Amino acid sequence: MADIKTNIPSLKLNDGNSIPMLSYGSGTAWYKRGDEGEIDRSLIESMKTAIKMGYYHLDGAEVYKTEQELGMAIKESGVAREKLFVTTKVIVNIKDIEGAIKTSLKKLQLDYVDLYLIHAPFFAKSDSELQSAWATMEKIHDAGLAKSIGVSNYLPQHLEATLATATIPPAINQIEFHPYLQHSSLLAFHKKHNIATAAYGPLTPVTKAAPGPVDDFVAALAKKYAVSPAEVMLRWCIDQDIVAITTSGKEQRLSDYLRCATFKLTPKEVEEIGTKGEEKHFRGFWNDKFDKDDRS
Repeated sequence: MADIKTNIPSLKLNDGNSIPMLSYGSGTAWYKRGDEGEIDRSLIESMKTAIKMGYYHLDGAEVYKTEQELGMAIKESGVAREKLFVTTKVIVNIKDIEGAIKTSLKKLQLDYVDLYLIHAPFFAKSDSELQSAWATMEKIHDAGLAKSIGVSNYLPQHLEATLATATIPPAINQIEFHPYLQHSSLLAFHKKHNIATAAYGPLTPVTKAAPGPVDDFVAALAKKYAVSPAEVMLRWCIDQDIVAITTSGKEQRLSDYLRCATFKLTPKEVEEIGTKGEEKHFRGFWNDKFDKDDRS
């Protein structure tokens, strides 16, 4: 496992910091719908297992209600803080971002996070509200509470508004990304402005949207590389310089996902998955906010 641990690639952000390109997420399956104060011991143990395996990039958010578990897992893991890359996000307390990050840090039992994100742009009714929120994010960065700052679920118009007054550009935009939701214009915008991309829901063609046009080709690639279709989906992101965020409560599955660090797809294979993926459109998250036909 040690060899795989060192093989997880990192991506350099526009602020000079580096982000591991495979992340363990504490949302989706772990999302807590009940009392946040009720500690989910199974999540803590899963996170500790993930950290032990080499998932040093840990992705959280205040809205998941799992920051306490993430903090306890980090503390109990025994892994030095500086080896970990911890992300969390603000949306519930977006009107008080400075208070929100301090609350998150207390729950996480940390002095800083490596990456702090505005979870979504939908709180803003105007460009000025987006700009005001980002100005506060810059204060948090300058105060050392977050080494990098970024956004999530932003479209080009939200980024345009933010960049118009930003003194620190967003380091990354975390979006739903997979072959059936490729965001070609948004990714082109990211590239133009040197904003990195992180993908949540990268396994959607395997877990939610099957059957689909990529199935046979991905299965053939899985056989070629002696991995599962899920690992092919993760590698498809990584080979496009996109950070992949995934999760599982099953230790074997987490172990299997690490195999995405042991092979590379050819440029032609990456392109072919993309081409076949364009034959279907599927959005798994935020359907109440995005137009169902929005491919951005």
